[in-house]
Amino acid sequence: MENSEVNYGDQAYWCVVSGSELWMASGMLPKGKASDFELPAEQAVCIGDYQGTAVMWLDEHHVEQPLEMVSLRDCLHLPEPLFLLLSKAVQYGHMTQSMRFCPQCGGRNHLNHNQLAMQCGDCRTLHYPRIFPCIIVAVRDQQRILLAQHPRHRNGMYTVIAGFLEVGETLEQCVAREVREETGIEVRNIRYFGSQPWAFPSSMMMGFVADYHSGVLKPDYSELSDACWFEVDEMPPVAPPGTIARALIEHTIERIKSGHHTEK
Repeated sequence: MENSEVNYGDQAYWCVVSGSELWMASGMLPKGKASDFELPAEQAVCIGDYQGTAVMWLDEHHVEQPLEMVSLRDCLHLPEPLFLLLSKAVQYGHMTQSMRFCPQCGGRNHLNHNQLAMQCGDCRTLHYPRIFPCIIVAVRDQQRILLAQHPRHRNGMYTVIAGFLEVGETLEQCVAREVREETGIEVRNIRYFGSQPWAFPSSMMMGFVADYHSGVLKPDYSELSDACWFEVDEMPPVAPPGTIARALIEHTIERIKSGHHTEK
């Protein structure tokens, strides 16, 4: 659904964003007419629709009244199609704040509503949202799964290995490198699993599963607080539902419990 198809007097879902936070009312994305919430409809951009209703994005600085904001992380329980639209709004908001000036000529950028990109007022170059490719991988060794803990994780939470793609590197090479650098082990049978946009601030998480090949587990404590092999009946607290990390963990546990063997 494009802006030209939107009647700004109609009901819509309203994604008002500030950084990685969004306006939520009683745990729900506000739905109604712009006039119901005293929102500046002329500044809003339609970024899609949810169950036949337009989803509109606004940056918080366009709104005069104070709003109840929550982290995007607190919206993981929402249906995936809606969560992905919230993520899109957050990433567009990040674009408007981080790309204010043209990297080619230094001119002032402004939002091009038709292209959903920042456009230089001087050289007219369009600058689209930056997306940072990341891999995330569940590593299995027979009946065990490799999980790591980062200093930023609270309540003893463990998750799978992840990292950013480097220039000139395939995704599979990135998987092997990140596992090697963070844990000291080598993996094999790297297979694609799925993906998830991760708007913190603008990552695309590309999930893989892999099998242990060789090496002794030696966590890189400059990156991790801990890394361990876990049996499926002795799991620590793990990444929350709604994340691709949790999906990778549950997939690996299900494969182990159902008796699927690792590939030779």
